[in-house]
Amino acid sequence: MFGPFSDMYLAIDPALCTGCRICEVFCSFHHEGRIQPARARLSVVRGQEAGHFVPFTCQQCRRALCAEACPEGAIARNPATQALEVDPERCLGCKMCLLACPFGGIAWDGERGLPLKCDLCRGQPECVRLCPTGALRYVQEERAAVARRRTVLGRLPELLDIHAPGGT
Repeated sequence: MFGPFSDMYLAIDPALCTGCRICEVFCSFHHEGRIQPARARLSVVRGQEAGHFVPFTCQQCRRALCAEACPEGAIARNPATQALEVDPERCLGCKMCLLACPFGGIAWDGERGLPLKCDLCRGQPECVRLCPTGALRYVQEERAAVARRRTVLGRLPELLDIHAPGGT
């Protein structure tokens, strides 16, 4: 049997993100005790189009290349939340986890010489709690998969470039 949060993950809907960066502000405050967005465990990336923003963070991969690359085993999965967490006592500061992450989901704290990555706030992500638009949600994996399928199905004509009969 898995822990109570084992099927949960952080779902991001860029279409709902306004770029307010409240998630960065409160993430840094929650983890650092001060507002310093550069030390947040997620970041809001501005898209190429005006008004387009994408919140981005660790994807908590099932096969965690960051953890596999760590020579000291400083990145391990929390049994209760299934979040990949960094043990600062074991970390060498080698940055192998940053290099191994295929998504760039780990930031670097140059002052402390440690990686910064989302730990899901022990199963109660602050970014989700404070996101005013619902762009960030902490959801059960199966429900999220169904919702993604519905979204894709709704966009199928657009994705396949299907036009209505008699249309262009």
